[in-house]
Amino acid sequence: MPKKPKPVQQKSSPYAEGTHQPGSTASPHPLSARVMDHFQSIPDYRVNRRRRHELIDILVITICAIICGADEWTEVEEYGNAKIEWLKTFLKLPNGIPSHDTFGRVFARLNPDALQKAFLSWVNAVETITAGQLVALDGKTLRRTFDKASKKVAIHMVSAWACQDHLVLGQVQVQDKSNEITAIPKLLEVLDLQGCTVTLDAMGCQKEIAAKIIDQQADYVLSLKGNQGTLKEDVELFFQDAQQRHFQKVPHQYLQTTDGEHGRIEVRRYYTVSDVSRLEGLAAWKGLSSLGMVEATREIDGSLSREVRYFISSLDGDVHRFAHAVRGHWGIENSLHWTLDVAFREDDSRIRQGHASANLAVLHHIALNLLKQEKSLKRGVKCRRHKAGRHDDYLLMVLCAGRKN
Repeated sequence: MPKKPKPVQQKSSPYAEGTHQPGSTASPHPLSARVMDHFQSIPDYRVNRRRRHELIDILVITICAIICGADEWTEVEEYGNAKIEWLKTFLKLPNGIPSHDTFGRVFARLNPDALQKAFLSWVNAVETITAGQLVALDGKTLRRTFDKASKKVAIHMVSAWACQDHLVLGQVQVQDKSNEITAIPKLLEVLDLQGCTVTLDAMGCQKEIAAKIIDQQADYVLSLKGNQGTLKEDVELFFQDAQQRHFQKVPHQYLQTTDGEHGRIEVRRYYTVSDVSRLEGLAAWKGLSSLGMVEATREIDGSLSREVRYFISSLDGDVHRFAHAVRGHWGIENSLHWTLDVAFREDDSRIRQGHASANLAVLHHIALNLLKQEKSLKRGVKCRRHKAGRHDDYLLMVLCAGRKN
């Protein structure tokens, strides 16, 4: 969970709840307590004498437009012009709707760290903590942000995903996938993970990362590959030997699950062993309490495939908790990355100027969080975006979704 930010002294906002635009007969807008109060503190780099549009207006218009299906700055401008009368009920808009060039320039120069800090503050305010939350950390490359002409490498975002609550808890930008090792500790530092189980793929299987998770009173399930010397090989040989002897004299837990749909049958076999003294070198991993193995066989149209994966974990060896963590980790792929690509067309975006692509990634996370938390429409994110664009009342429900009681 995002850590609660330290209280700071701020000037009262012109958009605080209970106020509205002078001359307007609109009632106080609930959006003011949902987004504006957390994003109004973002520093505005622009010179006052050349500033024609309020930064908070630009931010809120963009968030609304993205929720309603906008993917480019021109579409954000068109949305603003189409909805200007509704937007005037809670925004100042002293000079109308900004141009698409203005939206592009502002987000190209806006400090992405400040936007991410505001995002964390907002998530902390709207999120309801779930006991035993499973938090998956994983990276995603924004492929089209690569620009050969300017030698700009593609942006890679490492995100934290609350699997049960379907919320992005935070994100850190890195320049490439290899830098995930340095980005993950930074992301962990801004999250309150007490009582959670953190899952990471092999890139995050590092002693320092495991120790940081334990220090935050959380548990971990880390996937093994060949990036930790002989650790994966040792665990693999251990399980192979135990299987050959049918786990005789090897205390363990076992679980089998079967899934089948659309001509596919998948059988998963989970094994956990809590006696880690059988392997050398594991004492260097803080909190390590169990080893895990998942054997998955998949049959599709008569074709059979097999995959075996190995894990180290601070969990106590309960095979059900282990299976839940392993399966749940893929939620960040299916519910976050896949949705960003399909519903938000993130991999198709060619917005590259300055910090615009990194800031747009955070805005996508904001929009996705809001859309995921609105429960009245039992449809996918893309359908919800379309409905929000057509019906202001539904958009307002989305903007106010997930409020803490």
